[in-house]
Amino acid sequence: MYFEDDDIIGGTPKSRFLDIVFHANRNVVEGELEKMVEWMAALELIIEQKCGLDVEKEVKQIIHDEEKRKELENKMNSIYIEYMGQILSQSE
Repeated sequence: MYFEDDDIIGGTPKSRFLDIVFHANRNVVEGELEKMVEWMAALELIIEQKCGLDVEKEVKQIIHDEEKRKELENKMNSIYIEYMGQILSQSE
């Protein structure tokens, strides 16, 4: 999925996510950011314990691999959209 600044949603998933984070209820945003960090920490533990991999090394390889760049960007957009929905659903 490719997003441009003039998309129907009014920007990229990242820009919309940041707009929501900066304007939504602070307690709601704080809770969702805590969930994100908890999720990342759990994923790191799984990778380290079950796969025996060096997480930092693996992450850097994916970030700098041009062949995986589009896949990474798509995953990031998906995460921005998911957490936007979480924040907005609690802010109504």
